[in-house]
Amino acid sequence: MKKAVVFDVAGTLIKRCRSVKNLITDKIENEKSTLETIDTLANLALVVLQIDTKSCLMNADGNMKFYDFLKKYDVNVDISYSISKITEAEIIKHLKEDNTLLKEFQEVAQDLNSKNESIEVCSGSAFIFDELNNKITHVIAAGGKIFPNVSFVIETLKKRGIQSFIASGDRSESLYEIGKIIKIPYENIFTTANTKMKQTIVRQLKKENYKVMMVGNGPNDVLALKEADISVLTLEQNEYMSNELKSKATHLINHISEILDIKF
Repeated sequence: MKKAVVFDVAGTLIKRCRSVKNLITDKIENEKSTLETIDTLANLALVVLQIDTKSCLMNADGNMKFYDFLKKYDVNVDISYSISKITEAEIIKHLKEDNTLLKEFQEVAQDLNSKNESIEVCSGSAFIFDELNNKITHVIAAGGKIFPNVSFVIETLKKRGIQSFIASGDRSESLYEIGKIIKIPYENIFTTANTKMKQTIVRQLKKENYKVMMVGNGPNDVLALKEADISVLTLEQNEYMSNELKSKATHLINHISEILDIKF
């Protein structure tokens, strides 16, 4: 039987770092996971900007409205994680009335870079949208460094005849960049994959007669973990993980290299 391992990225393949600004309190608050924030309310959505933060966002006029920036530079957005059923088009429509300025995004990007000297991959910029009040509540900049032994794991899986895939809600170009570094083929990378899409990816691979292992680290991986033949949660990010989430996996690991020891 063919075998495949599907990897989440942030917190799974890379040590994630981020800067998050709460626009309601006007404070940077990096302690709480963005997914945890969204899980506390059913009316929030994590939205990813499909642009390069450094070359585009940071060079634009910070005093322009964020909505105007999206339109001027023809920026696409994708919902990475949400419990609600709101669509990207609906969010863009509401943003027209939102007064958030681009400089808020520039501030968190600068904060991220000032506090993290070893960023290897820039995941990019994102925001949390409040569907109930039709406004942006948080702006986010994120990046990370690939965990030790990731390339070794991918190479070892390949030698064993096991295909590796990426399914992540992160910015598309950042995922392709990671794929090049760790040698996962372009065609095996599924970009801006939300919770349901990850499940669909695992299900499709099973239909193609793959035995599938799903490896993740957060609530946005739950449906894919449930769908997979073998489900793995990694604790390498060293962030809080609820017992409820842990119960969704058949295996808990502390380091990504430990998947090589799982009978598959």
